[in-house]
Parts: sequence; C-alpha cells; structure tokens
Amino acid sequence: MDPIVVRKEDPKGDAADRASSVYVADAELERARSGDLKDVFAGIASVSVGGAIPLAQKIFVNGIDMLNLTISLDGVLQNNRAFHHVSANVFDPGLLKFVRVDPGIAAADTGPNAVAGAVVMETVDAADIIRDGETFGGNVRLSYGDNGDTWGRSVTLSTRAQGFEVLLYGRSVTGDDYSDGDGNIMTGTGADLQSGLLKLAYETDTGHRFELSGQQLQDSSLRNFRANFGPGTRPLVRYDTERSTYAFNYAFLQGGAIWNPEVVVGFSESLINAPLFEESEGTTNTLSAKIQNTFRLSETDTIVAGIDYYDRQGSYQSDVTSQIDETTQNIGLFAQARFEPTDRWKISTGLRFDHQDFEGVNGFSDSYSGASGNFSATYALTESLSLRAGYSNVFGGLQIEDNYIYDINLIPGREWDYAGLEPSRSQNWNLGFDWTNGGLKVGGEAFLTEIEDVRNGGDTFDFKSEGFNLYATYGWTDGFARLTFSDSETSRDGDEVSSFYQLDFGAPLGQVLALEVQQQLPRWNMLVGGSIDMALDYDPNPSSALEVDPLRTLEGYTVLNLFAEYTPPRFRGVTFRGEVQNVFDETYADRATYGGDYAGFAALNEPGRTFVIEAVARF
Repeated sequence: MDPIVVRKEDPKGDAADRASSVYVADAELERARSGDLKDVFAGIASVSVGGAIPLAQKIFVNGIDMLNLTISLDGVLQNNRAFHHVSANVFDPGLLKFVRVDPGIAAADTGPNAVAGAVVMETVDAADIIRDGETFGGNVRLSYGDNGDTWGRSVTLSTRAQGFEVLLYGRSVTGDDYSDGDGNIMTGTGADLQSGLLKLAYETDTGHRFELSGQQLQDSSLRNFRANFGPGTRPLVRYDTERSTYAFNYAFLQGGAIWNPEVVVGFSESLINAPLFEESEGTTNTLSAKIQNTFRLSETDTIVAGIDYYDRQGSYQSDVTSQIDETTQNIGLFAQARFEPTDRWKISTGLRFDHQDFEGVNGFSDSYSGASGNFSATYALTESLSLRAGYSNVFGGLQIEDNYIYDINLIPGREWDYAGLEPSRSQNWNLGFDWTNGGLKVGGEAFLTEIEDVRNGGDTFDFKSEGFNLYATYGWTDGFARLTFSDSETSRDGDEVSSFYQLDFGAPLGQVLALEVQQQLPRWNMLVGGSIDMALDYDPNPSSALEVDPLRTLEGYTVLNLFAEYTPPRFRGVTFRGEVQNVFDETYADRATYGGDYAGFAALNEPGRTFVIEAVARF
C-alpha cells in the first residue's frame, strides 16, 4: 500500500515532475474493483469524489473539478465536458491497472491544456492476469450489498501464446435505490451499469509491441430529474448514457539511446440522453493522436519530444432542435527533459506550443496559439529529508462547453458573444517536503492554482484554488497505517462563492481527512482493516454580489468502514471478503457532492450502513 513502492511501477516515477504526483496503489485498485471511483480514491484526501452514484460522480483534485485536468486512458484523451448534472468521467475500476494524479503541475508530454494538472489511467493487460509460466488465466467476482440489494458480477479471461495476447472483460452491476443513514430512500440511485473491455496485443521478439483495445460502459436507469440532486417532487427521468474508448498503441520496448518511439491513436465518446423537457441527446467525442520519442542520454537523464493532436466535438439535438455543434482542433509540439545533475538534485523541465482552431455554435470561428512551460526540482537535504518545488504556466485554449446548454444560442438576445472570449491560461505552484525514518514517511505540500479567463458560456472569469496537503504512512511487517489531510479554498474573481457559481470548475471542500489501517493475520489466512472518512464543518462566507440564495453551514461528518478478507488455504486463488460500510449509519452527502451548501436543498446523500460480501476466484 505504500505510495512510494507504487511509484516505482511508473518508468518516470522517480523524476522531479512526479514528486508531487498521487498514485493509487495496486491493493487499493484491487479493493475497488467491485466498487466505483469513490472507492478508487478512498484514503486520498486531496482527491474527493462526490455524487454517490457513478453517473453523477465528479472528481475534484485540490478542490478543482477534474474537467480542468487533462485526462487520458491508455494514452487516449478523454472528453472533458458533459451535461453538468452528470459526470464526464465515468470509469470502471474493474478494468484499471494504473492510476496517477498530477495535481496542478503536469509535464509537457502528459498532454495539452493541462491547466490544473492531469489524470493518467491504464487498463489491465493479459500479463496482469496470467500467472508466470502459464498461457491462460482469469478471474470471476461476485458481490452483494444489502443496502439497495445491489448485485455485482464480473469475469476476466485472458490468454497469450507466441507473442499474441487476448483479454476479455465484462461486468454488470444491478440493484434498487438505497437508503441513507436516516432510512430515507434516495430515489434514482438504483444500479444498472454494464461495462466491457476487449484488448488484443502482439509483441515481437525484437521488442515491437502493438495493442488494440475497445471498451464501453453503459448506465441506463430512472434517475432524479437532475441526476446529481437528491429526491425531489418531479418525476424520475430515464438517463441513457454510454461511454466508449478505442485505442491503438505502439511502442519499441528494446530501443537504445536514441530510438525509443511510441505512438497512440484513439477515439473516446460520451453520449447522454436525458429527456428532461423533450427528447434530447448530447454527445462529446475526441479523436486524438500522439507520436513521441525518448532520448536516453544516460541511465538517469532523458528527453521526451513529440507531437500530439486532438479533434473534439460537442453536439446537442432534440425533438425541437436540429444538431448544434462546437468543435475544436489542437496540434501541439512538446519536449520534456528529466535529469539528475548531482546525487542530491533531480530536475524536470518542459515546453509545449499549441495551436488551436475553434468553431462555435453561431458560425463563429477563430484560432488561438500559446506556449506552456513547467519546471520541477527535488533536493535531498539529507538521506531522510527531501524538498520539492514546482511551477507551470499553461495555455488552456478555448474549450467547448456543456452541450446541454447550446440551445441558449437559439434564444434572441441570449446568444453567446464568442468575440468576448479569450483562451484560458493558468499558473500552478507547489512547495513540499518528504521525510522518511524507517517505516515512517511524512510529507506535505502547499499548492496554488490560478486560472485566468475560464469559459462560462459566453463569459469568462478567473478561478483560484489554494491550500495544503499532509500525509503520514507507517508500515510494519504485516500491516500499515496511512493518514492524509487536505485543506483547500476556492474563489471566483477573488470572491468566495457557493457550489453553483463554481460548477464545472471547483467545489467548496474545506478540510478533509482520510485514515486507513490494514493488518495481515497469517495464522488465520486473513486480512483485516478499516478506514475513516472525515470532513470538518465548513461555513460559507460568500463575498460576491452573485450570491442571492441563502447558504448554510456544510456540516462535518465521520464515517467508519471495516473489512475482513479470508483466503482458504485449500483453494488456490479464492478470496472471501466481508465489509461494513458506514458502520455508524451516518447521514451525509460527501463534501464534494453538489449543492450541500444551499439552505433547503436536497443533496444526494451517501448510502447508510451497508453490508457487502464478495467472492473472488482467480485461475
């Protein structure tokens, strides 16, 4: 579970630009495979997931909505806009093998428009499933949660022979509406999620590796009129959603000092059909490509250089509206240098130049260009203590909007004035430390992200998030404990504002804490542990003339979760897991859930006490 160990799975994990990155450990991913994105980032206070159900879950990094980060899955850029009442970032933890969050500062080779950082994910390969020396393997998972009678089932099959690999994955989760800690039924929360992945790969004896994959996720069920709101008086609406990603990857794995090419070409699409007032459909898709080469100057010094491209489209159509579109194309050149000039110093610095062509709903078109730069450094003050710092200045371009509000442009007098929009630009700073003494590791950082001219329909404003993160981990022979704490404050045009006026950019999170403890019991072939999720009271103090609605204090909460796993010694690869989530039946909405700061607002509460059992068979 130690994040430093997981960092080593990243080929660039020791570089200075990765020093502030957050890695999701293998054990955490394994634990989350039958859950959702909230389970993936459990225990990481700086990454908050609100929304209670996958369709509505939104992810915030240092208080900033992940829509403002560059997101890639198997190297393919993902879509960063969707109907604002649902999530643009629905992923199935069951097929993930690697997750890295670069808060604030992202390297130039991570991707374009990373104004507040990046999230990088990779899906499982056949080699992750098949045991060494074997040609076939897989696993079957079954789970049941009593709160909502939610059943989950998944199967993974993989084979490899003579350089060829095939992996097939499928998952289905179904259930009814759950109840919160007070026993209130949270309407519109029944599970109905289907996902699948097919991945083909071939690797030659000389190190040329080719991968082709396709994945799809569907969620179709009756939801609250606004899917991210709690129960209301309006009738339920069927939200039909579909998310797809197709990827082709090539890499030369046995390159030398000069020639180590990588190629990625892919397509991602999210489709939302939510007939709120009329039959309607919003689609966002991205075609992306990247070609890069790594120049290995020495064992520790490298330069990655290349070119990337994306073509992104957002469209909306309904019974009364023909298709309306916004499109943007971006081409970028980049180079990132990572080197260690001395035994104590690690330096990473990079440059990008992006050119963007944009077309708006009303026939508007324009082009924008800008350069981006980043610099990160770590210095080993002693063998136990290291200091780190980083800065980036990023061209964000002009991004497409939420496609469910395109039809505003059809109302006379309310059309967007594209001519008044400017490409966004951000500055990110962080300053931190890491200290190690045996099994104890302590660290933290102060951070600041400022984004100028973020787009809000036909207007712009400036957005800022600042605060600090702390962590402490202690590992012993058969267990570990980890504590993380995050304190963030966000503002719009210099004013503190409510969640409505931060929508799609940030959330008033305040102080959040997460604690995890885990202990192996070898004598009984068991693993036991628990976690605490905590948020302190947050009292909104709006200083903007925008605020006209009454606000309320965001009440703090403390949620305890416990689990136990048993591995029968007679059955190789079989694990049984029992879990009690929300042991004390706390009634709460996660701090990152929309609208909790509004008086009288029915937020989408998290489930009350839930008993979960899971069985896993690996073969």
